[in-house]
Amino acid sequence: MSRSTTPWPPVETETPQRHPDAPAPGADLPSHYAYCFGCGERVEQGLHIRTTACEGTTIRSRFTVTRAHQGAPGLAHGGLLACAFDEALGAAVSNLLRKPAVTAKLETEFLRPVPVGATLFIDAHLDGVAGRKVYVSAEGRLDAEDGNVAVRARALFIQVQLTHFVEHGRPEDLRAIAKDPTLLNRRSVELNP
Repeated sequence: MSRSTTPWPPVETETPQRHPDAPAPGADLPSHYAYCFGCGERVEQGLHIRTTACEGTTIRSRFTVTRAHQGAPGLAHGGLLACAFDEALGAAVSNLLRKPAVTAKLETEFLRPVPVGATLFIDAHLDGVAGRKVYVSAEGRLDAEDGNVAVRARALFIQVQLTHFVEHGRPEDLRAIAKDPTLLNRRSVELNP
């Protein structure tokens, strides 16, 4: 997947298995949190990424680069593109494995510029599981599902228990969710990774 000579996954892994309750191929996946910068609908300048489940252990995310997302004039900011890949890779883990997980490591490879107005199609794929570690990779194509590859990424996610988010989340945000549970997507997850 990368020009890097480092093998991926870098350790021996088991083949990831799509959870029986994972969304069906073709299903549009909802935002996991209304205020998520990547997929949330209540963040005005957010990425507003939309994701669809695919066959096997792959999902497809897409977002259109706006003026608010630029770094150099007319081009997407590289850190913002890394954010988009983090969102897509995380969506693959959470939706297909149905286990809460957090990003431990993310590396990106920028192959061509991504201009303002372009739509990036990101296919994220589960590559392997080793205990609580989940290895994921993705390619982002410009303006079409079969367009030129502009960005590649791979990441390591660590499965966590839901208490991780309660222990480390801001109390005011957790209170807001308690008052308005619709801020969170109510999809089921396995509670004990």
